[in-house]
Amino acid sequence: MDNYHNLLFPYAYNVLGSKADAKDAIQDVMAKYAGQDTEVNNEKSYLIRAVINQSINLKNKQKRKTSLEDAWLPEPVETSRADGNIILEDILSYSLLFLLEQLNPKERAVFILKEGFAYSHKEISEVLSCSVVNSRKLLSRARSKVQQADQNPEELKQSGTYRDQIERYIKAIRNRDIETLQTLLSDDVTLYADGGDEINVVERICRGCPEVSDLLIFAYHKFQHSQSITFAEINHQPALLFCEGKEVKACQVYHFDEEGQTIRRICNVLDPDKLVDIEIK
Repeated sequence: MDNYHNLLFPYAYNVLGSKADAKDAIQDVMAKYAGQDTEVNNEKSYLIRAVINQSINLKNKQKRKTSLEDAWLPEPVETSRADGNIILEDILSYSLLFLLEQLNPKERAVFILKEGFAYSHKEISEVLSCSVVNSRKLLSRARSKVQQADQNPEELKQSGTYRDQIERYIKAIRNRDIETLQTLLSDDVTLYADGGDEINVVERICRGCPEVSDLLIFAYHKFQHSQSITFAEINHQPALLFCEGKEVKACQVYHFDEEGQTIRRICNVLDPDKLVDIEIK
């Protein structure tokens, strides 16, 4: 059963964007499977199909509770070191997970199966109980919605190459060096902050280089100046962890422009429920 959990987790997590919800979806499917009398010919395919559809159902319920301005961010997953419970290479990049929030759950599932797991449209139609034609239409719509993704997966996985920029970024914030900080941010940079139900953030969505740089400096010196900072790789992308002792208080994930020179998007996860599983090196 543990082996199946490892296999099923990336499917559930990539659809849901939440480790806790992914584990719940898998547990529900495994419990139902263990209690049924019907014989299954291909256990692996059956469980993958069941977990994907359970995840779609759960995502549909979540979508009804959120809006575009909620700045809901995916739960971060460390990808810089081995995790016996997760097949890390099947975990999508943080930027792609972020963009997939624009899709409805079925579009998201088709995109993930095709782009992430190389399923054929015939295989997707069998998993989602739809026609091949419908699968193609769903993929076309999904691709058009995420076309703003401006880094390919191979570039995203080389998070260590951005370390110098990240170090200059945090040094500029510490020194209140707004001129240097603004050279490290794109003109159209956007910062998203997700505090969940517990943390009141200064601003959930902040756009533009002057506004974002001012907010970063204010937030650091108001709330984070006493915290230790650790470089991390989150969902194959460069990130910083802001910590108090052994507790992670914030996780900032950075999306760079095509040339890898300036930061275009900062996803600032402050929700304690999404940070509890991150370990400090």
